[in-house]
Amino acid sequence: QVQLVESGGGSVQAGGSLRLSCTASGYTASSYCMGWFRQAPGKEREEVALIDNDGRASYTDSVKGRFTISQDNAKKTLYLQMNSLKPEDTAMYYCAAGPRVRFCRLMGNWGQGTQVTVSL
Repeated sequence: QVQLVESGGGSVQAGGSLRLSCTASGYTASSYCMGWFRQAPGKEREEVALIDNDGRASYTDSVKGRFTISQDNAKKTLYLQMNSLKPEDTAMYYCAAGPRVRFCRLMGNWGQGTQVTVSL
């Protein structure tokens, strides 16, 4: 199993930036997907960004051009650089990992989450 720990959340004004980090420990496969998800109270969990072991990334439309997912394989750390933040980005952000199958939609490992709050 892989353990994931997120950090970097906080409160920021609209238009500001944050960088989230997710550090993995335990076994990690050579072929994998990792991603960032978010969930606001009363709303469904939303896939924000995905990246595979080859560095191929995808984003949900609402964050394209503003967020960048990246990874440091040596440090076993996943990042989400969030720029031009909007109030609607406010949510609990979760890091996840899973096999590189089914369009990276079998995420079985999840972090505890880190809160992002964007104010006016």
